[in-house]
Amino acid sequence: MNTTQTRWRFRPDHSNWGDYGPDDRLGQLNEITPERRRRALEEATDGIAFCLSLPLDKGPRLNASRHPPSLAAALRDGRPRYNQCARDLHAGLTDVVCDDRVTLYTQFSTQWDALAHVGALFDADGDGEPEIRYYNGWPPADIGLSALGIEHMAATGVQGRGVMIDLHRHFGTTRVQVGYEKLARILDIDGIVVEPGDMVCLHTGFAQLLLDGVPRTAEDLAQACPVLDGSDRQLHEWISATRIAVLAADNVAVEARPAAPEAGYSGPLLPLHEHCLFKRGVHLGELWHLTPLARWLHAHQRYRFLLTAPPLRLPGAAGSPATPVATV
Repeated sequence: MNTTQTRWRFRPDHSNWGDYGPDDRLGQLNEITPERRRRALEEATDGIAFCLSLPLDKGPRLNASRHPPSLAAALRDGRPRYNQCARDLHAGLTDVVCDDRVTLYTQFSTQWDALAHVGALFDADGDGEPEIRYYNGWPPADIGLSALGIEHMAATGVQGRGVMIDLHRHFGTTRVQVGYEKLARILDIDGIVVEPGDMVCLHTGFAQLLLDGVPRTAEDLAQACPVLDGSDRQLHEWISATRIAVLAADNVAVEARPAAPEAGYSGPLLPLHEHCLFKRGVHLGELWHLTPLARWLHAHQRYRFLLTAPPLRLPGAAGSPATPVATV
């Protein structure tokens, strides 16, 4: 019996499990081929770089399980290693050393979702009972062995062609749920063509609100700026058909975060997460700072750029901070 058969006999509808091999851990990152990466380099014509990361202590307090980082001095022999003079260890040395430690919540600010971030209850073996499964049928026991940890994403370099879709330019800061029809209209108006292997970035203006420092309640932030309608099946079909490598946005969760489900509802709370992470292997980026890049691209009548966005190579992690760089 091969590896695929031991992990799953059935795969979810609209998934690509097995399409990149029975033991695949990368999902649609496989679409960033050397040739597509070479073409992405051609987008860096002006040599201008944009940092697409928020400061890692900038994040909305919308998730009670995520907190800003806590930075402190590393200790040596119980002493903090900030402004530590090496002469205290050996007479005559002139070095002065600073050394840090940090407690870091991997998904508080600008970040990637690993494929281990969201799984589902799914009857993968046909016995009539749903089991915990993740992308490509990986079970939870293997998740603990880093089968889908963020380190696999990091090892690819995550470099290719970025494509900007500017929802903010069309909707402003109004809370609009954008399904396939609205998205297709924007692509048509702006002349945007999305191809396999592209890394799609959605500019909503949300991250800029955080940086502008205007006091806003959590409730106000939760209702600010356009957002994808994650329940739109046509949108899911578009993601599948285009074979995009990743999907990133400057907001929280990329898709609209619903209230508590109605009584009797059965299904995912975040359907776009299920479709991308569980079914298709499309990593999701959240809270990227896209506004300066979006403005520059619009001013120069462009929408493509070189994007380099590896996560931390942290074995087994379900997510990671990122410092994406766009080069135009």
